[in-house]
Amino acid sequence: MGTMITRHAVRYYGAWRPVFDAHIPAQIAAGLTNPRVYRGAEDPNDILILFDMADRRRAEEFSRADDLRTTMQNAGAVGAPEFRFVD
Repeated sequence: MGTMITRHAVRYYGAWRPVFDAHIPAQIAAGLTNPRVYRGAEDPNDILILFDMADRRRAEEFSRADDLRTTMQNAGAVGAPEFRFVD
C-alpha cells in the first residue's frame, strides 16, 4: 500500500475542515483511507494530507477529478494543490 501526499494552502482552516470531512465518501471510493491532516507550524492554513492509497491509478484519477477541484474551491483552497504518490 502506498501513500498519496497532498499539499495546498487554504484561506481559513476552520472553514476548510468541514468541507474536507464531508468529502470522505469520495476519498474512500477512490481507495484513499486513513487521512492524516497536518498544518504548517508557521502558517496553520498551509495544509499537508497523507492518505493510505490502495490503488495509485484510482488516486491519480481522484486528484484530477472535477469533483475534487470544485470541492477544494468551495472549501477555500488557494492556488493549485500539489500531489505526490509514494510507495
